[in-house]
Amino acid sequence: MAYKVAIDPGHGGRDPGAVYEGRQEKDDVLELALAVGQILEDSGVDVAYTRVDDVYNTPFEKATMGNNSGADLFVSFHRNAMPTPGSANGAEVLVYSDEGLPAQVARNVLTELSEAGFADRGVIERKNLVVLRRTQMPAVLLEVGFIDNPEDNQIFDSEFEQIAQGIADGILESVGLESAPAPDTGGTEQQPQPPRPEQEAPEQETLYRVQVGAYRERNNAYDMLNQLLAEGFPAFILYDDNLYRVQVGAFARLENAIRMERSLRQYGYNTYITT
Repeated sequence: MAYKVAIDPGHGGRDPGAVYEGRQEKDDVLELALAVGQILEDSGVDVAYTRVDDVYNTPFEKATMGNNSGADLFVSFHRNAMPTPGSANGAEVLVYSDEGLPAQVARNVLTELSEAGFADRGVIERKNLVVLRRTQMPAVLLEVGFIDNPEDNQIFDSEFEQIAQGIADGILESVGLESAPAPDTGGTEQQPQPPRPEQEAPEQETLYRVQVGAYRERNNAYDMLNQLLAEGFPAFILYDDNLYRVQVGAFARLENAIRMERSLRQYGYNTYITT
């Protein structure tokens, strides 16, 4: 079963979001969310949308849609604004709690948005936002520049493809997946996906995985698995040589596995990288 991401283009319908000189937030974020969703789908991710056209749903309804979709991650798209237009700029990511998978997604996406030209305003905890508080899976809310700042709008428009690709890459890197090959390579194969619990290890693929533990008792392995999943890590179990091996991620590039191992060690796990 493929990893699944719920994509939420903010606002919509009778709720335009922030508006600046006729430009509406709901339009910008729908275009961007659909572009990111397409890249994720091309990379083998299942994608569910809270909207694909100009309709309105309450934040609670959007959170419920995400929960009902069975997604592993919820990503809400927005653009920022200030009471005084042009007084702020840059991108930021809102999370319910700055830890686990949301923290990792936030920082990876911000790195990509910074490379596209946005100032990095950091990760901000917001415990009162419905789409972060009422979602049952890890969730992030992206503020992709200020719609009332002409310079941010210029970046949004001129670097749109890089922004969409960067957001998708930030998500994929965080959950242990690889971006789809560029269209001009002619490649049609989907990129590897992390195994789900108790699947056989992938054959004919050299993947780097971070192992957190190996257990003879199945229940002990699942206790560790559930702990990792609760903290937002894309964990799974491989049964091999009479051991239940609890691992995280399936990376084609060693540097991504090293980055994941560092994150796990920051949470106090004893780890090593395996293939």
